[in-house]
Amino acid sequence: MQRPLTINRIDRYIFTQLSLALVLVTAGLVALIWLTQSLRFIQIIVNRGLSPFVFIKLTALLVPSFVATILPITCFIVVVFVYAKLSGDRELTVMRAAGMSDLALARPALSMAVLVMLICYYLNIFLVPAALNSFRTYQYEIRNQIAAFLLEPGVFTPVSQGVTVYVQSRGSDNSLKGILIEDSRVQSSPATILARTGQLVMAPQGPMVILQDGSRQQVDAKTGRLDVLTFARNDISLAQSAKASVLDDTDSAAASLLDLFHPRVTLTPPERAKWLVEAQRRLSAPLTTLGFTIIGLLAVLGGAFRRHGGVVRPLAAVAAVTLLVALDLGINNFAARNLDLLPLIWVAVLAPGVVAAVLLFMPHRFKVRGL
Repeated sequence: MQRPLTINRIDRYIFTQLSLALVLVTAGLVALIWLTQSLRFIQIIVNRGLSPFVFIKLTALLVPSFVATILPITCFIVVVFVYAKLSGDRELTVMRAAGMSDLALARPALSMAVLVMLICYYLNIFLVPAALNSFRTYQYEIRNQIAAFLLEPGVFTPVSQGVTVYVQSRGSDNSLKGILIEDSRVQSSPATILARTGQLVMAPQGPMVILQDGSRQQVDAKTGRLDVLTFARNDISLAQSAKASVLDDTDSAAASLLDLFHPRVTLTPPERAKWLVEAQRRLSAPLTTLGFTIIGLLAVLGGAFRRHGGVVRPLAAVAAVTLLVALDLGINNFAARNLDLLPLIWVAVLAPGVVAAVLLFMPHRFKVRGL
């Protein structure tokens, strides 16, 4: 009557080790990826004098996508490491001697894999697209709005695409003197604007400068004549002419799952294909957690037992998972070019786990021998 209680305690013991290792390994890999990816934002932050809070918020919005990508892999790493440690400490030998089957030994790892799979589904379907949308919006604000308030006297400063501003001096109240603006947002008729004084302000539509006592010089595209227009006051927007010109609406990574299955008619056929492939990827990718976990279990529980352990099966499992990750990337790329290959995405995700489960949990004649 005490045996089920003993098994439950063993389950909790193994599950606790797996969970702690998963948190530590995932946190370490996320920190490493975050550090490497954040290097490309340091120049923007340092050059424009932004606060560390802006840097942290900008890079933190990328963390959900990192977590969703590495969780299946870290789950595999943790399973191999923890069960190999249990085997090396002879704990698996004792558990088997107590009558526990491979399925009973694998139960904690499978439970963790199911939990991680559900977390990945939440990340892929809800959190990652929302975070990427916020990231793009926040990045837009930094590059096109905050930049305008960091004009340095005596420096030609590109404040948005096609707009470069030079000021001779700047006051503490954002008053400007000796202003030159090169506006090439309309490439067919670029304009040069000069003004004695001005005031930098933030309007609802973005940053703008109120120019006083100046002139606008523009070459007529038809006649080739230089037109000069003097003004007492002129308001010039320094923001992008349209926010959509900066935020790429064709980016499938930030689209919702519903939008991915119903692409906009304005998208080109190749773009629509990428959106459909992205939808299948979001739904299938979390299932790799189960497949990778079972492959890891096969490496440490399957095959003949060796007193001093071995590295052949774990190394073979690592090679198999690496190959599956590369295969998944390749199939996604080919499916984006030919939608008839979409079913292969699911085959590549489900087949390895099914094969590994058969080798691990079916009778001994199906198990790998000699490894």
